Amino acid sequence: MPRFVRAIPFFRLLAIGKTALLARRHLQRLDPDERRRMAELVRRARRMSAKERDELRRLVGKLGPREFAFLAANSFSPVPLPRRLAGRPAR
Repeated sequence: MPRFVRAIPFFRLLAIGKTALLARRHLQRLDPDERRRMAELVRRARRMSAKERDELRRLVGKLGPREFAFLAANSFSPVPLPRRLAGRPAR
């Protein structure tokens, strides 16, 4: 085991692992072509056209960032967070 991993407290490693699994679950909402395209767009960040920015917004929206933030916060919160925080924003 690498030395730096032994220096990290166990519960911090557990939190990192739990968050990584949650992120993986959300990334699997995209098909492989969408994941590849999103990676291309993120690499081009500063040189994107308006159309590409819209495409990136659509892909990120498909990941469910609000739900991801809620689930990550709720998994480490000592008290359950209100479910209404996980819902879709009002339009």
